[in-house]
Amino acid sequence: MTDMSDKYVFYGWQEATVPAVNKIYEGIETPQDLYDVLSNVWCVETCATRMRHKWSPDNKTLGQCSITSFLVQDIFGGKVYGVPLKDGTFHCFNEVNGHIFDLTSEQFKGEKLEYTLNYEQSREEHFSKGDKYERYLLLTKKLRLLKNY
Repeated sequence: MTDMSDKYVFYGWQEATVPAVNKIYEGIETPQDLYDVLSNVWCVETCATRMRHKWSPDNKTLGQCSITSFLVQDIFGGKVYGVPLKDGTFHCFNEVNGHIFDLTSEQFKGEKLEYTLNYEQSREEHFSKGDKYERYLLLTKKLRLLKNY
């Protein structure tokens, strides 16, 4: 049996085992499965515009939090929450049936976020800002193309 602690380093990876409630992406049964696929999908074009100059394949989760969190919600249900950051923005993560995980936490390079100080995030509010909805659509399109959904 493989030690999964070597494979995953995102926050709450041990909790990212909840089953999919929406089978729109065949083969994606857990958030860990989704992370595996998104690792080949996240790109500079899906990164938040204001962060693109810092994005790299070595920091592939940078600027991907809200669009990834709402995709997680589409597949696994639950709620999207935000941790307040020093710059006044929120970093999004997921809570599904009491399981808390953050598929994009690696962008903080070991910085500890306070996942107990959180605020529920609205899809409508996020997608009304800038190009988030377009980036979300691109992320889902790239996911479908990669897996031929």
